[in-house]
Amino acid sequence: MSYPPARYLDESGQVSATLRTADAGPDLLIGERTRVHHLATGASTDGQFGLYRWDMAALPKGGPSGHFHRTMSESFFVLDGTVSLYNGDRWVDATTGDFLHVPPGGVHAFSNNSGAPASMLILFAPGAPREAYFESLAEIAASGRQLSDEEWLELWARHDQYPASI
Repeated sequence: MSYPPARYLDESGQVSATLRTADAGPDLLIGERTRVHHLATGASTDGQFGLYRWDMAALPKGGPSGHFHRTMSESFFVLDGTVSLYNGDRWVDATTGDFLHVPPGGVHAFSNNSGAPASMLILFAPGAPREAYFESLAEIAASGRQLSDEEWLELWARHDQYPASI
């Protein structure tokens, strides 16, 4: 393993860092259950990664069903509470500090089944435009609309998400 090719070639550094403070509100609400914070989008990292904080309320079970991605890896880091993570083989109740990395093609899922609030970081690499997918989920939840199986498959395919039976 070696370092990738240089992306910055000037002789001196530049002031280009961005700071998001802990008190910043969520960028998106998905129903009453999930608050999504766009910490670093694929657009803001020049496609290198996308990092999101998911704060999940203590509500009845919910979360994506088993799925995989063809173009990106996805990683989960539990910040607080207990998050059920599916690693392609079995469900694990992950707690603060637990980490799961899923390479492209790896089947995975997550849910907050604990009955208490939970928070985690989700990292996509490279940085795909996941915000559009999250916004679609929020719009569906807000409208109360029920999608058909065909509509779900079309939505998922547009966002590199493919169902897997678990």
